[in-house]
Amino acid sequence: MTMGIDPMDLAEDDLFRELRHLHATRTETLLHGSADALANHTTRTEELEGEYLRRHPERDVDPERLRDGARRRQGAAS
Repeated sequence: MTMGIDPMDLAEDDLFRELRHLHATRTETLLHGSADALANHTTRTEELEGEYLRRHPERDVDPERLRDGARRRQGAAS
């Protein structure tokens, strides 16, 4: 169930604005929202993130965010 504008119909700037807003409100929704509000927030986040990934399949992935990067950080901390 899509709430709001279908993510495929959003311009790039609008998609980013919507994603930023959802990420900014996630903790508040988790801590203080109803079960329905949290479920709706999760669904909309998945829709928008899915659209972002569809548009940017070759996005820039930081090597430090991968398992090998985490292993290197753990080894350096030891």
